[in-house]
Amino acid sequence: MEFDYVIIGAGSAGCVLANRLSDGGKHQVALLEAGGRDSSPWIHVPVGYFKTMGNPKTDWGYETEPDPGLNGRSLKWPRGRVLGGSSSINGLLYVRGQAADYDHWRQLGNAGWGWSDVLPLFKRAESYAGGDPEIRGRHGPLSVSDSLVTRECVDRYLDAAVNAGYPTNEDYNGANQEGVGHFQLTMRNGRRCSSAVAYLGPARRRPNLSILTNCPAERIIFDGKRATGVKVSHQGRTKTIHVKKEIILSAGALASPQLLMVSGIGDPDELKKHGIEVRHALKGVGKNLQDHLQARPVYKTTLSTINTEINSLFKQGLIALHYAATRTGPMTMAASLGTAFLKTRPDLEEPDIQFHVQPFSASSKINKPHEFNAFTASVLQLRPESAGHIELKSADMRDYPAIHPNYLATKTDQDTIVEGIRIARRIARTDPVASVITEEYTPGPDISDDDYDAILNWARDTATTIYHPTGTCKMGSDPLAVVDDNLRVHGVTGLRVADASIMPVIVSGNTNAPTIMIGEKASDMVLADASQSENRTLEAAQ
Repeated sequence: MEFDYVIIGAGSAGCVLANRLSDGGKHQVALLEAGGRDSSPWIHVPVGYFKTMGNPKTDWGYETEPDPGLNGRSLKWPRGRVLGGSSSINGLLYVRGQAADYDHWRQLGNAGWGWSDVLPLFKRAESYAGGDPEIRGRHGPLSVSDSLVTRECVDRYLDAAVNAGYPTNEDYNGANQEGVGHFQLTMRNGRRCSSAVAYLGPARRRPNLSILTNCPAERIIFDGKRATGVKVSHQGRTKTIHVKKEIILSAGALASPQLLMVSGIGDPDELKKHGIEVRHALKGVGKNLQDHLQARPVYKTTLSTINTEINSLFKQGLIALHYAATRTGPMTMAASLGTAFLKTRPDLEEPDIQFHVQPFSASSKINKPHEFNAFTASVLQLRPESAGHIELKSADMRDYPAIHPNYLATKTDQDTIVEGIRIARRIARTDPVASVITEEYTPGPDISDDDYDAILNWARDTATTIYHPTGTCKMGSDPLAVVDDNLRVHGVTGLRVADASIMPVIVSGNTNAPTIMIGEKASDMVLADASQSENRTLEAAQ
């Protein structure tokens, strides 16, 4: 049980690393996944997120602490517990973010992370037939496609947004994000293209790659300041997996900082509370937690929506038969069909809100749809100022950490979500969608656009996560930074972090595509360091 590289977590970034580091057969690589294999058919059917979210076989089932910004509510935070991680249970939405996001990372002192640096990695990762070939990739392992499903209520809402004065955008992953359009999806021939499908599929049979499922990491082992192995639980026994070169931690924005802390890397005061020996003091571990919070206006409509199209076993059976025969139809539907990246103020350089327009409605993504025809015009703030943290409940990885999101903690965040809701409502009052809306179900007619406090309080009472936790092992050189711009953990050697936790600031959009890019970037860094080490060894031998 000794390898050159050990990757902890087979999620969006971990699968990329497993593929890239094992390519060529030079390095012995182990990929550790706490969950099982991605064998459930519901993982591969695009609409299967309704079945996999909330299922303990595929979802960690995290839940936040009561949050003051949500009037004391707790939220469920689904996270993938299976090969592919959250890319195996997410809504399939492919969003790179804005060029300015990555230029901001570089301006914070992270060399090599500007838009011109990461664009080639996005292109290398994806295979997409549309868009500008100077910006979009054609031959990458990750299949990106346009939706195979349309719904009139969504198209009418998008047309209404254009009639309300907002621009159209055929490719929000192109040169400019701003505008109204349809989502692009991580889908291949009507099936989900998770990170596991895209990257592990071609690599599974390599003799130098060992994929260990149902193998949760318990802690990282150190010799002094050097990471030398991982203690895991596997096949009913505690085992030690040794590493010759590096451990790459890709367990996600919740588990990565937790594993660092139980291994002795974190705020000394926090670690001592749980009797953990301090290996290296890093106060930022678990801090800087950011997420996108969505408010969900719902509109009853005269049009047919998913709510009633699937309200009987007979209808569900017809949809399943159609999908089995054609790989098209409602079972290929992503979590949202329509999107818009808009500005709440004309003086902004870039959009600050994003819409997810869905031809269904429910009290939450993992609840049954309403019994009436309705659609949802969900809106979120792209760059929240509010940041929360996670903290240990014990020194045992099996005890989930306490999650404190700290939503809507700043005036800017409050103003932005209120104005985003107002924009959603103004669009809904514009034709061609206004004429097919029978009622604003929520927030409802009792809440006026002019009543700022009522709108904000409705958001506090009803808004929910859109599943984008980031930032808890932030990259940088400031006092709260956990990794440097080569993703090496400050103060120790042989240990990197490569997942959404390293984002110094959350990206402007869904986080799966940027996390895959982080995996690509990390693999280049690891291989470059390995090459330099080999060259130094050769020079010394000569």
